[in-house]
Amino acid sequence: MKNARSLYLLMVLLMHAQCAWAWGALGHRVVGEYAQQRLNPAAQEAVAELLAGEADPTLAGVANWADEIRDGPAQRRNTAPWHWVNFPRGSCAYERAKLCPDGVCLPEIIKRFEAELVDPELGLAQRREALKFLVHFVGDAHQPLHAGYADDRGGNRFQLNYRGDGTNLHSVWDSLILNRSGLDVETLVDLSGARLRNPPAQGDAVRWVEESCKLVGHPDFYPPRRKIADSYLDAKRPWVERRLAMAGERLATLLNQLLGDEGPSAGQLARP
Repeated sequence: MKNARSLYLLMVLLMHAQCAWAWGALGHRVVGEYAQQRLNPAAQEAVAELLAGEADPTLAGVANWADEIRDGPAQRRNTAPWHWVNFPRGSCAYERAKLCPDGVCLPEIIKRFEAELVDPELGLAQRREALKFLVHFVGDAHQPLHAGYADDRGGNRFQLNYRGDGTNLHSVWDSLILNRSGLDVETLVDLSGARLRNPPAQGDAVRWVEESCKLVGHPDFYPPRRKIADSYLDAKRPWVERRLAMAGERLATLLNQLLGDEGPSAGQLARP
């Protein structure tokens, strides 16, 4: 009985740890599929060559890989800090010297893998990993609480009650808002696209995390009482869908620039 209870508690802890991953599996797949549909032919060819041999050789298929290797026996590096950047309350201005002096935070990591993806001196395996990381981290940059406040660890310490169960604000934005919809990837791609009247300005990773931080500072973002109802989830789902669409659009634009007609050819990328 004691062992069974211990196993149950372990499963609960693991489940909550997974909820702290940006967008959850569903949201990251939406970003990947959205971008895949918007690749130009040259970028499509390059992506296909880079992902050849993957179980699901698509952007959606590799979108959650960075979370899957973040913990556990497959982990080779401490990649957890790569998934976020923390801002002080009252300011969404990204200053690397203050917020990321060691270069180990989300905006700097995105820049790193942009460079690795097109580095002709790197082998195929390393460029493949760069692509897989980029797919995930562009998504992370658009999850507001991955550019949230340091004092509550991006909402992880902001405890909430939903239908009598305990959760936290980060988990709500990662997974609960989307999962409650009951919609599949393809439907969410379509709905998210409909939220964008015009393609967003591309900018770079710094712009993306500053946007996310500003959403966190919106007066309606943090529930005023530590209790939420379905009305909060329904009101915020358009916000989530819009951020997913912006991430997908920007990921596609980025890959079209790096791997498309103006970037390295697919043949160059296939160097072993």
